[in-house]
Amino acid sequence: MSATDPVSPGNAVTAAPRRPSLLDGLPMLEDLPDLAGKRVLVRADFNTPLTDDGHGHRRIADDFRIRAALPTLAWLAEHGAEVTVASHLGRPKGVPDPRYDMAPVRARLAELFPGVTLLENLRFTPRETAGDPGLVEELVAGQDAYVNEAFGVSHRAHASIVGPPTRLPSAAGRQLAREAAVLGGILDAPARPFVAVVGGAKIADKLGVLRSLAARVDVLAIGGAMAFTFLLAAGHRIGSSLVDESHVASARAILESGATVLLPSDVVALTHDGVLVTSGPQQAARGQVTVVGQDVPEGWRGCDIGPDSAAEFARAVSAAATVLWNGPLGVVEDDRFAAGTRQVAEAVAASPGFTVVGGGDSVGALDHLGLAEQVDFLSTGGGASLELIEKGDLPGLVALRGAANAPAPANPAPR
Repeated sequence: MSATDPVSPGNAVTAAPRRPSLLDGLPMLEDLPDLAGKRVLVRADFNTPLTDDGHGHRRIADDFRIRAALPTLAWLAEHGAEVTVASHLGRPKGVPDPRYDMAPVRARLAELFPGVTLLENLRFTPRETAGDPGLVEELVAGQDAYVNEAFGVSHRAHASIVGPPTRLPSAAGRQLAREAAVLGGILDAPARPFVAVVGGAKIADKLGVLRSLAARVDVLAIGGAMAFTFLLAAGHRIGSSLVDESHVASARAILESGATVLLPSDVVALTHDGVLVTSGPQQAARGQVTVVGQDVPEGWRGCDIGPDSAAEFARAVSAAATVLWNGPLGVVEDDRFAAGTRQVAEAVAASPGFTVVGGGDSVGALDHLGLAEQVDFLSTGGGASLELIEKGDLPGLVALRGAANAPAPANPAPR
């Protein structure tokens, strides 16, 4: 089975050792009552990227998250259930917005799995993100059971995530269960060496997970714009590179924690007045590009890890028995700054170890390079993956364990 294939019922939770604190007591589809002729509400994560054909017609750019839910929808249909799916799309700020209506998602879902009802965008009302009990009652009205197949938002205590399990027999969908199994397994009992590669722009978004990983992995490789906060903490000059001054001390603490941290040893830099291509072909790629060392001169900004850094990160990945990758290592939208991410992606794909990739940008990079099927597991939720690594559990999983039909935990322990 390739990493992008739907997860079948037989192999849904066998990719990693069971982790009692995550899977123990978590109701599966088989824990639901007889569904013949019953109505089931499925909370899915169909927050998919969209493209516009230039004539106002929106289409799904990547249907990975929709396809990931198909095994669950198929199982429910095979057991006689009438399925209603609820999801959000984009960030409509609590009001109806035609840019985020579910029409393109509904069209693609009908092609992949006809006969399923898809509700309108849950976030067209602020009651969803506020966890409003009244919205919960509206969602569960007329429904006989609930399935959470929205791992990507299970770190949010939203109405559609934590509410239905208090009202209906509930279960984890196949993909959500496998997410918990795989991520829990690599945290509790990873094959070693365990290497994590973390990129992205904002250190504030990933500081907690970086602390957690530093204490767990054998090598932590840090790239992306957040690397410049670490380089500054290590005493290097960063020129005009993006930096979060408020987290320099936290970065320094991680560097001084005793963990093995790989930072870029060279950087691909752009002149300060250069233009990054981040919003389509209408933006011209301008500015001088050069490779510098760990010290970025004034008037330059780092936009990618350099070739020596990419080789060093790739060597660490190639020697690992377990690899976790989240976040791009440069401004991948601009081809001038995509080489570092490309080289590390190729190393992850070629790794003989167990490889896990999370986050839309990382998955997108693999897909663009045609390497996605060479990765053992692609997570559907970047933020949820990180929070699970950082905190060890998610509100959505906790809610499911509290459902009336949830099995008694085999190894009860305080959570």
